[in-house]
Amino acid sequence: MSVRLKDTFEGKSVFITGHTGFKGAWLSFWLSEMGAEIFGFSLGDTMPDKSLYASLSISNRIKNDYFGDIRDFDSLKKEINLAKPDFIFHLAAQPLVRHSYNFPTQTYSTNVTGTINLLEALRDLGRQCVVIVVTTDKCYENMDDGRSFIETDALGGHDPYSSSKACAEIVVSSWRNSFFYSSGILVASARAGNVIGGGDWSADRIVPDAVRSLIQELPIEVRNPKYVRPWQHVLDPLNGYLQLAHMIFQQATINLEGARSLCTAFNFGPKESSNQTVEVLVNEILSTWNGKWVDKSSVSEVHEASLLNLDITKASDLLNWYPVWEFKNAVLETINWYKMVCSENKNAEEYARLSISKFEDAKKNNKFS
Repeated sequence: MSVRLKDTFEGKSVFITGHTGFKGAWLSFWLSEMGAEIFGFSLGDTMPDKSLYASLSISNRIKNDYFGDIRDFDSLKKEINLAKPDFIFHLAAQPLVRHSYNFPTQTYSTNVTGTINLLEALRDLGRQCVVIVVTTDKCYENMDDGRSFIETDALGGHDPYSSSKACAEIVVSSWRNSFFYSSGILVASARAGNVIGGGDWSADRIVPDAVRSLIQELPIEVRNPKYVRPWQHVLDPLNGYLQLAHMIFQQATINLEGARSLCTAFNFGPKESSNQTVEVLVNEILSTWNGKWVDKSSVSEVHEASLLNLDITKASDLLNWYPVWEFKNAVLETINWYKMVCSENKNAEEYARLSISKFEDAKKNNKFS
């Protein structure tokens, strides 16, 4: 485990929204292994029979496990004040593109108003706090030209999900400039790629959909096999969020202005070689788990961006952050999780600990090129 990150988070109060979700559960587990005191705020566990939150016994690892709605300002503020957080990671969201077409108002109220509620709750916190607001690579105005997005590119979004996350980015910038510039609330945002990893059972995501089909010995139905996505293992962007929070925190102990200079947006994407089509991803899965896939593309499908790439120069230069697991490693680690934990009934906590250990070992030897 990274000594620097452990030294930063051990014994600290960390408030995590969305801690019952896929990334939230992994983040909660990792921080608990570092000795952080975790306060969770999230909707209840929607899949108690097999969710990652349940498999990793997150409720037993954190100090306060609160089930609530990010749109409920009073409850959110009460829980934040109870936690007296040193760090906040805001992951709570409506995260699905296709769902956003059916429920645009819910998507906006969760992703935009929820973010406003969080930031408003911090205005009179009365203590220094590092806040990482997680958005998405889909927050950019995407012309499908294949160019890698940099953090200063125009925000946009064709669908309600993507545009709601662009709005969340604008909210973060506005509240930071309007209310937090001279305070100890240090807010940055993080934009990651398409995250894969063990324990994700979300609907309408290619890896969980594939695993469900393979377990039932059914063909994997693929909607858009030629679409390109920046695939990355969940530990890579989480490592970025932690590194960003660590750097801001450390800078704040030396020079508050230096810390504020890091309170901007950062891309945390994979190496360029991990920008692969959905078809390549599915075939990589099938190289380790026998099965087949069928093309279910349809002209009646709702619009989704066909090309997504992130430029990570800023995170590499300013944070010394680099992606660790390349595409094949990320897929292998992901599928091994489902095989070991679901098919062979391995202990999920032990396997998560092993995955983090392998990731940390790889990080020590990592060179980005």
